Amino acid sequence: MLKGINHSVIEVNDTGNEYYERAILMIRPEYASAQRSVLEREAKKMLREMDAPSAVKMPAPKKILTNTLLVTLGAVIGFIISMLTK
Repeated sequence: MLKGINHSVIEVNDTGNEYYERAILMIRPEYASAQRSVLEREAKKMLREMDAPSAVKMPAPKKILTNTLLVTLGAVIGFIISMLTK
């Protein structure tokens, strides 16, 4: 526990991020006098844009779909070519 420390804090309960449920941000003393609404808006924006922790990242669904479509397209083209060469 720290004593004698006085920080302005923003607590964000709805981060808008699928990985982070809640965040507590310490405001630098030189920005403590900024409008609270501006600080809260920027905090939420920053949290929404945060990516997954590197250990949690999974293949993007778009990449999986693209690869599946390319394999299927290759199989169809191969089938058509084999039918034409008979």
